[in-house]
Amino acid sequence: MLKAELAQRIKAAAYLTGEFTLRSGLVSSFYWDKYRFESDPALLRAVAAALEGLLPPDYDRIAGLELGGIPLATALSLRTGKPALYVRKEAKTYGTCNLVEGGFRRGETAVIIEDVITSGGQVVASVEEVRALGLVVNDVLCVIDRQQGGGENIGAIGCSLSSVFTLSALERLVGGDTVVPAV
Repeated sequence: MLKAELAQRIKAAAYLTGEFTLRSGLVSSFYWDKYRFESDPALLRAVAAALEGLLPPDYDRIAGLELGGIPLATALSLRTGKPALYVRKEAKTYGTCNLVEGGFRRGETAVIIEDVITSGGQVVASVEEVRALGLVVNDVLCVIDRQQGGGENIGAIGCSLSSVFTLSALERLVGGDTVVPAV
């Protein structure tokens, strides 16, 4: 699928307008409801194919962040044959009490998968926690980078950020001024 077509399909499925408070605390006049593109099987397949093209050449596991990164990591795992990990926002307090589900060995390399990144705060926290458990993390992939500091914050902890779309690219591909961020 062409990137412009994928952008149009994501916009049609997931672009909402109004007043939204983002996880970063910023208020925005628009919102990319990632669950709408992640819950559509055909669109999820297309997004996973686009993410696959961003994967680094060498890694052991695909780590999806709770909650939006989980279906993306699963879809990528199915495409690549690489095992998936599921990273919770906090370790559960029962059973195995794991922060990271799926099993891994210290020293393995994981690629972090997220849906939409604004400031990158949760990604940074999760990468630091995953590293403390012994995984090597150098790469973060997302579907949409809202270009509001996430790349810089992720870079500050020694990771690269690659996205299927940046906010400015989406604006070019879907036209108009429909995706200008509000601060």
